[in-house]
Amino acid sequence: MITLPFSALEVAMVQSGSSAADTLRDTAEFARRIEDLGYLRLWYAEHHHSPAIGAFPPVVLIAHAAASTSSVRLGSGGVLAPNHAPLMLAEQFGTLAALHPDRIDLGIGRGPGTFDESTARALRRGAGPTTDDEYRDDVAATLRLLVDEVALDPLPEPWLLSSSTAGAALAAELGLPIAFAHHIRPDNTLAALAHYRAHFAPSRWCARPRVLVCVETVCAETQEEAARLAGPMDVVKAGLLKGRGDFPFPTPAEAAAHAFTAEETQALAGFRAQQAVGSPETVAKRLTDLVAATRADELMLVTPVYSLADRLRSYELVGRHVMAPTATTAPIASIPQ
Repeated sequence: MITLPFSALEVAMVQSGSSAADTLRDTAEFARRIEDLGYLRLWYAEHHHSPAIGAFPPVVLIAHAAASTSSVRLGSGGVLAPNHAPLMLAEQFGTLAALHPDRIDLGIGRGPGTFDESTARALRRGAGPTTDDEYRDDVAATLRLLVDEVALDPLPEPWLLSSSTAGAALAAELGLPIAFAHHIRPDNTLAALAHYRAHFAPSRWCARPRVLVCVETVCAETQEEAARLAGPMDVVKAGLLKGRGDFPFPTPAEAAAHAFTAEETQALAGFRAQQAVGSPETVAKRLTDLVAATRADELMLVTPVYSLADRLRSYELVGRHVMAPTATTAPIASIPQ
């Protein structure tokens, strides 16, 4: 059993044969059940112009979930700084934190949230990709504005999202907790976290290095059932390997009929070997090994499967077979002032 806190990432998949409105209804139910299951926090990802993932602003989903839950921490995993003015982010998340004290997280990331270049430019009002310096300035400005301009109490808890050593370096420089996207770039995880810990500078936000690792987790009663449930996301990933984000999220039956190339099959197998897909015993071992390798302070699970019932069942099985009872009641680290 793992004694670390466990959390969840919601990516709001729009399932084949359903509507965006159906997905929104599922997200509300998912938030209530994740709270009931004892997960520490629930974050929402920002995506745009994808047939597989709903374009639902994290700040709106956070507000909606906060109104129907009472204890789970809610946040962005993340909002993408280049798409938003720092003052707007500070105002939005400062307001949420004041309305829902000690429950709001501000996870900030860099990517455009889309594979469509015209959509990315529209989000940035015609501007091109952000530079490293611009991204750093945006993150720093958001943090400064939270304190100096918004100045509500309490403040949201800020995190920096990263899938690379460059992102880890910025988190270390700014003294922020890091949420590492092992579910996206698992080959970068260990080197990036080593750099983060070696170069961390304490700040008003975080007194010591603090690491959350996000891992794709699909848990079912058997290996075969877990593989079946993970199949639809394999189809989406095969598209991403080609630089395409226009694949809808298929049903398990549609995924089972999909023909993968030999190269895709090899790449997908290598990726899955670094995630946690399988029976409770397999998932427990994979997550235990990941904690040992990364020395994570917290695990965040993302479970991109087709139906809400199967997704919740995965989180329930992890809660029953992997999470130690103390993991659900771990205290939130206070923010040094």
